[in-house]
Amino acid sequence: MVRAWYMDDDEESDQRLPHMSPQLVDLKDLEKIGVLYWKLDADNYKTDGKLKKIREERGYTYEDNITCCPEKLPNYEQKIKTFYEEHLHTDEEIRFILDGSGYFDVRDANDRWIRIEVIKGDLIVLPAGIYHRFTLDKNDYIHALRLFVGEPVWTPYNRPADDMQPRIDYVRSLQTATA
Repeated sequence: MVRAWYMDDDEESDQRLPHMSPQLVDLKDLEKIGVLYWKLDADNYKTDGKLKKIREERGYTYEDNITCCPEKLPNYEQKIKTFYEEHLHTDEEIRFILDGSGYFDVRDANDRWIRIEVIKGDLIVLPAGIYHRFTLDKNDYIHALRLFVGEPVWTPYNRPADDMQPRIDYVRSLQTATA
């Protein structure tokens, strides 16, 4: 099961630390802000049919792999800094963790950071328009399958991007969900 929590206020220390506050966040709270999660078998996903079913239901037609570690990711230090800048995308961000671990940080409806730990077997979907960032943990290693609807769009839009249509739509969806 996914582990998530509100982050502590220590922005000065290593981003790869858990930054765990005592306030945990459950899956229902993540769903309220549009974050979806599944636990899959990372060793047998090609044959067990569960990922195939999710792909068909959600229209994911493109995939590739990324390995983030100092030995495999060109310009590693710069890429990790870029991933950790607060941004949004115009499409969903879908990651299935095949090995390793890291953290996705997302903003809740009150603009507070929630840290979501991802480990082998976790499939996470961040909605278009949500402010987020990614970092590795102290293991400095993650291997993920990236999924997309159609051709991949890689463009991050750093905050502030509140006037972009995906952000406007996302904020509206939060208001509708709480109404």
